[in-house]
Amino acid sequence: MWPTFLKYGVAAGLVAGSALLAVSLAYGGQPPPSYGMALGYAAMLVALSAVFVGIKRHRDCAGGGVIRFWPAFGLGLAISLVAGLFYVAAWELAMALIDKDFAALFGRMMVERARAGGATGEALAQAVEQAGRFERMYRNPLYRLPMTFAEIFPVGVLVSLVSAAVLRNPRVLPARG
Repeated sequence: MWPTFLKYGVAAGLVAGSALLAVSLAYGGQPPPSYGMALGYAAMLVALSAVFVGIKRHRDCAGGGVIRFWPAFGLGLAISLVAGLFYVAAWELAMALIDKDFAALFGRMMVERARAGGATGEALAQAVEQAGRFERMYRNPLYRLPMTFAEIFPVGVLVSLVSAAVLRNPRVLPARG
């Protein structure tokens, strides 16, 4: 199982990380909010299709065409874990290459959103304070790294869950002789 989850996890991580790096560099660390998040999650889904392929490959080669739900789900989680680590490394590389203060950039965007939403007085002061708190926390790698990992891993859990549920049935995409 080690070679399977490493191979497919690295593949998923390289795809997700490359997409993140490309978008981050193209937009200077701040893709347009209107479609940036949708683009990011679409790239994650494409990358995490390796979970399905990895589980199926393991089922067909090592399991003789059969795999139970929990081993399949565990394999999917392992692939997602490796992909998530690559994703985090890609984000750190993107931040180093962009050479902008992402925390300050995002903090300013939080304040601008509050202003655009009509916040004034105390509500605006609260938004400024929240942005400052975010900036301080995000500069700490012990906060930033798990936060970045939490962007992709829940998607991997969902893909693993669906893949394990589908592929536990040996009649779904049966192994070819």
